[in-house]
This record gives sequence, C-alpha cells and structure tokens, in this order.
Amino acid sequence: MSSTKRYLRKLRWLARLMIGRDVFVPIRVQVPKERIGSEYGGWCVATDYVTSDSVIYSFGIGTDISFDLGMMAKYGVNVFAFDPTPQSVEWVRCQQIPSGFSLHEFGLAARDGRVAFYPPEDLAHVSHTLLNRPSTASRSVMVEVRRLQTILAWLGHSRVDVLKMDIEGAEYDVIADVLASQIPIGQLCVEFHHGMDGVTAAMTKTAVQALNSNGFLAFDVSETGRECSFIHSDVMASVQ
Repeated sequence: MSSTKRYLRKLRWLARLMIGRDVFVPIRVQVPKERIGSEYGGWCVATDYVTSDSVIYSFGIGTDISFDLGMMAKYGVNVFAFDPTPQSVEWVRCQQIPSGFSLHEFGLAARDGRVAFYPPEDLAHVSHTLLNRPSTASRSVMVEVRRLQTILAWLGHSRVDVLKMDIEGAEYDVIADVLASQIPIGQLCVEFHHGMDGVTAAMTKTAVQALNSNGFLAFDVSETGRECSFIHSDVMASVQ
C-alpha cells in the first residue's frame, strides 16, 4: 500500500473515531513480532511464542491462505483451517497445498448446529456472514458451525497456541463463548467488523475490554484498529 493511501486511510479512521464510529485499541505489551502472509491476508504473531509443536487454528480463509502457508514455512507447524464458504472450499480444492494444511468445511460460532450463511451483496466478493443480511437472504446457504470447545474435543487438542479469526461479525459472540469456556489460547489474531449492519463500535470496545480482563493483551493493531493481535499474559509468563 502506498504512503498516500495509508495516510488517507488513517485520516478516515481518525474521522470515524472522533464521531464514535470507530475504536482505538491501545498496544498493551511489547514483544518480538512479525507479520506473516500477504498485505491483504497476513497477520502479526509474537515470534518468541511459536514452535513447531504449536497448535494453529485459522478461521475464515476466503481465497488467501498466505498466513497459513507462511506459518507452515517459518515454523514447520500444521495449520487447521476452517471455512464453510462454498467459493473458499472450491478455491482450496484447486490449489496445490503442502501437507500440514487441512481445511474443515464448517464455521466457528457460539453454538453447534446448522445456520444460514449470507453471501455478500457484491458478487465479486467471497466472504459470507452468519449475521442476518436480508438483501442477500435469497442466496443464503445452510452450513454447519461448531463452538471452539467442540472443535478442540473433536481434533483432540487441549489448547490453541495461535487462533486467527476473521469471521465477518460473528467474532463478538464467539469471544464471549471462548472466554466463558476458559479455553487455553496463547495468541488471538482477530478482525473486528464494527461498521457492518448491526455491528457497532461499542461492541468492539466491549469485546476488547473483555479480552483485556481475561489476560489477553494487544501487541499489534492495524492502522484501522480492526485487525488486532493479542497474547495471553500466562503464555508470556511461562517462557520468561
């Protein structure tokens, strides 16, 4: 992204922040970090807290798995990816992906079951949402979703070392469910979707406050304040 585009993006964020339509997420802790993946699909991880034995979950992949492939290449980890979006599933099937990457064709939610999955209004876009979108209801599909604790039990994991979550507005209910379940998570990379229909900046503020209260500290925040990487204080203490 050019410096001009970054500057304009920052100005738009400041304007929204001033009228209460955006969120300022402060950096709480300084750790060695690195952005893994493309400009569009990459995420920042705390490098000192990832090993080849780390459990990596990637929710919401779209048609960009540069983060997943980057983590595999750098750390030698297996990546468990999840996305029920029809276009994403077909796209993955057409790729030549190294072993260690596995796609599970269901989504993450605060409950187990089958739900309506609403496509974007723009047919050129891919990302679907669990949030009600009346304008595309006629094109919605039914998909399977599972709670995080259900997924861990199914895969035989007791923890998630890095959890990447880009789930188009469903993150708020999921964060509340995950915190209530007290699932051990080392790092959480999450995109907040305030600005979508029915999703307010106040919802993001509440989610960030809940994460902070439960030991998750932000170590990287994008220029828009939407893509945030958190690390749990217990993980930091365990390697000191």
